[in-house]
Amino acid sequence: MSNTIIDTNFNFPGQQSLYKGKVRAVYQLENDLLVMVATDRLSAFDVVMPKGIPYKGQILNQIATKMMADTADIVPNWLIATPDPNVAVGHACEPFKVEMVIRGYMSGHAAREYKVGKRMLCGVSMPDGMKENDKFPEPIITPATKAEMGDHDEDISREDILKRGIVLEEDYVVLEKYTKALFQRGSEIADARGLILVDTKYEFGKTKTGEIVLIDEIHTPDSSRYFYKEGYQERQDAGETQKQLSKEFVRQWLISKDFQGLEGQTVPEMSDAYVETVSERYIELYENITGEPFVKADVSNIQERIEGNVLQYLKK
Repeated sequence: MSNTIIDTNFNFPGQQSLYKGKVRAVYQLENDLLVMVATDRLSAFDVVMPKGIPYKGQILNQIATKMMADTADIVPNWLIATPDPNVAVGHACEPFKVEMVIRGYMSGHAAREYKVGKRMLCGVSMPDGMKENDKFPEPIITPATKAEMGDHDEDISREDILKRGIVLEEDYVVLEKYTKALFQRGSEIADARGLILVDTKYEFGKTKTGEIVLIDEIHTPDSSRYFYKEGYQERQDAGETQKQLSKEFVRQWLISKDFQGLEGQTVPEMSDAYVETVSERYIELYENITGEPFVKADVSNIQERIEGNVLQYLKK
């Protein structure tokens, strides 16, 4: 378990600032360059768990890199290079302070809200008579405000985003268009792998030249929920739980231990054996989502490896 990367405090040439999110550390360098390090931290219910998950950062970074390449023809993105399995280098952007969540199925947070009788989510109506994991007639966009580390993301409607001036309307129209296009492409990629892309979130930023681009991660198990296509309808008809690929299994484990990130609740102890199981599940997610075998990077000294690879890249 010691061979994980939980925190980073590099000092790269030309470094101007360091921002630490729930999972990633973002180093801003001169010449509008960003170095983003995906750590092995695990976040659930907007709380960072005390132990890292082996290979998780590599898995997230490599899935996001592949998916950015697979969608670059429809939506521009921030990525320039990936000099290390845990690292992405790209253009510095001013992030929009909303996460564009899009849902094709009534699952997860939407299902939890539905169960307590709510039929509106982020200003969007959900039809009566739906069962958990049913497909929506059309995908719905349910944005959330971006939280700082340790805070909770909050649901917000399109109307409130515009009213509060969080995003200009002309920009928000582009975010909606890109979100729908990415979800469509992501659904097609998932379908080809025998999966269903249930819901996901996208984050966008604006470059110094004013171009809106996709940033952060895309179609990873942290940002997305997948079902297995085979047997989906049979399970729905029988009222059974769907077989899924996402970190929902971690959330369900936490819920079973009476933890949902609420005030006064304590994060349950994660044994080394459980952490190893989570790592194995993430590797399974990688292989199913990408259709490729996962190749473990050398983790004998992750900090040294990352620093060396980034410095070598920057010299070029």
